Amino acid sequence: VKLVESGGGLARPGGSLRLSCAASGFTFSSFAMSWYRQAPGQERQLVASITNSGANPYYADSVAGRFVISRDNVWNMLYLQMNNLKPEDTAVYYCYASRFATWGQGTQVTVSS
Repeated sequence: VKLVESGGGLARPGGSLRLSCAASGFTFSSFAMSWYRQAPGQERQLVASITNSGANPYYADSVAGRFVISRDNVWNMLYLQMNNLKPEDTAVYYCYASRFATWGQGTQVTVSS
């Protein structure tokens, strides 16, 4: 099982970024997936999750209405569209496959003016 995130970087407050996670080594379309983030000195927290079919996405209160989680089961990709970014969104973002307890390497998102 392998998860590789990409798409992080520096964004201005109010800006947008789109994170991607390439999954391999398992039947991606069969399992729920999640995005987590970890800011310096803080615990890793759940940002959003999605079922195997893409239905019923869950969002943490801090990102609801600004972030959108989606997936492409043909290309084995997980996405996180992040809009109206805030400085408090600064963190390392991780893709997570709970069924396999596997994390990606993370991608840094920095929101600063």
